[in-house]
Amino acid sequence: MDIKFYIGSNCGLCDDAKIQLDFFRDEYDHEIKIVTINIEEDDTLHKKYMLRVPVVEYNGVVLQEGNVDFVTLIEAYDELK
Repeated sequence: MDIKFYIGSNCGLCDDAKIQLDFFRDEYDHEIKIVTINIEEDDTLHKKYMLRVPVVEYNGVVLQEGNVDFVTLIEAYDELK
């Protein structure tokens, strides 16, 4: 399974969210690949997520954005399974 992780440069919330994603990944026995995407490298993504980063997305559904915590990620992910 792939999680898309949209970030911006010099983003403290993004740094915190990365730690939460590591906790999230550790909760599951199956492999979870986190694909980190810097929105500043794509104008379309920058316009879409500029005020929302960090954004965690799975199968086109935003699991969480802004202040990310692993408990909410787990709940949102489990609802989609």
